[in-house]
Amino acid sequence: MAALTAPVLAPEAGAELGIPATLVGVFVALIYVGAMLSSLASGNLVVRYGAIRVSQVCLVLCGAGVGLAAIGSPGLMAVSALLIGLGYGPVTPASSHILARTTPAHLMGFMFSLKQTGVPLGGALAGALVPGFAMLWGWQGAALAVAAACVLMAVLAQPTRAGFDADRDPARRLSLAGVFKPLALVFAYPRIRDLAICTFFFGAMQLCLTTYLVTYLTSVYGMPLVTAGLVLALTQGAGVGGRLMWGLVADRWITPRRLLSLLALAMAAASLLTAAFDPDWPFVAVMAVSMLFGATAIGWNGVYLAEVARLAPAGQAGVLTGGTLFFTYFGVVAGPPAFAALVGATGSFAVGYAAIGCVILVIGLLLVLTHARRPAECTEAA
Repeated sequence: MAALTAPVLAPEAGAELGIPATLVGVFVALIYVGAMLSSLASGNLVVRYGAIRVSQVCLVLCGAGVGLAAIGSPGLMAVSALLIGLGYGPVTPASSHILARTTPAHLMGFMFSLKQTGVPLGGALAGALVPGFAMLWGWQGAALAVAAACVLMAVLAQPTRAGFDADRDPARRLSLAGVFKPLALVFAYPRIRDLAICTFFFGAMQLCLTTYLVTYLTSVYGMPLVTAGLVLALTQGAGVGGRLMWGLVADRWITPRRLLSLLALAMAAASLLTAAFDPDWPFVAVMAVSMLFGATAIGWNGVYLAEVARLAPAGQAGVLTGGTLFFTYFGVVAGPPAFAALVGATGSFAVGYAAIGCVILVIGLLLVLTHARRPAECTEAA
C-alpha cells in the first residue's frame, strides 16, 4: 500500500506541485532501487535478527518514506522513494524464510501465493481508500494516513515475534561481501537463474500496469480519479484471486515453469488490449480487461517464489529469494522509466502498453519453447 500510494496520488499531487504525472515512474523506480539493495542484504539480516523484527523495521521505513513525501518538496521525493524501497526489499525474503520451514511440500504453491496476496491487497486498499482520503484531507493528509498505518502494523506485529523469530542467530556476522553472496547462489542453480531472469520482465510489466493505469484511465479514457482508483482496486483484487488460483494450479495440475509461460502469454494479450482502450469502449469492457491484466500480471509471484523456495537448499530459501528478487526489482526499476520515456516520446500511453505487451509475448513464447529443455528436477550447483 505504501509503494502504490504515490501512483494513486500522482494526478492530484503532480498538479499541485507542478510535476508531470508521468514522473511517478521515476519515483517508483527509485523505490525499487532501494528494494534491490536491501533485498540482497535481507538474507543475513533475517538470520541474525529474525524475520518479524526485520519486517517491523521495514514497516517503519516505509511509513517514514510516505510521511516524508507528504512534505511536498520535490527535492525530498527521491529520499522518500528510497526509504520506501529500503523497507520494501526484505519483506518477501523474510516471509519466505518463515514459510519455507513451516509449509508442507504439496502446499508450497498455494501457501506462498496466499502470502503474496498481501501485495495486491495493499494495492487494492491504495486504489479504494487513498483517493477518498485525498478528498477528505488532501493528498498530503492521505499520505500521512498511510504512513500512520505502517507504524501501527509494526506495533501490532510485536506479539508474534517470540515464536517466529526463535530461530534467529545473533552471532551471524554481517559484511559487505556477504551482501553479494545471494547473486552468486542464484547463478549456481540454473533453474533458479532462469526464473530470476524471467521475472526481470514480469516485474517490469507488473509495475507498468499498477503505476500508470490510473493516469492512463483519467487522461485517455476520461474517468474521474475515484472511478479510476476503483478500477485499480478491482485490478488488484483480481491479482489476489489470480495468486490463489495459480498457486493451486501449480500444486495440482501444471508445473510452475509451464504455468509461468502461459501466464506470460495471457498478460501480453491483456496489455495489448489495454493499449486499445478508447473512450467509446463500454466501462464494463475496460474493467474486464483490467481485471484480466491484474489476474495475470500481478498473479504470477506466488508460483515463482514457491518454486524458488522448493529448489533452494535447506535453510537458504530467504537468501536465494533475496537474490532472485534483485532481478525482479531490477526489471521494476528499468520498466516504468522506460515506459515513461516511450510515452513522452510518442505522447501515447497506448504505445507504451503495446510495446511492453510485445516484449512479454516474446518471453512467453521463449518459455514455451524452452520448457522441455530443462529437467523437472533442480540441476546441481555448477
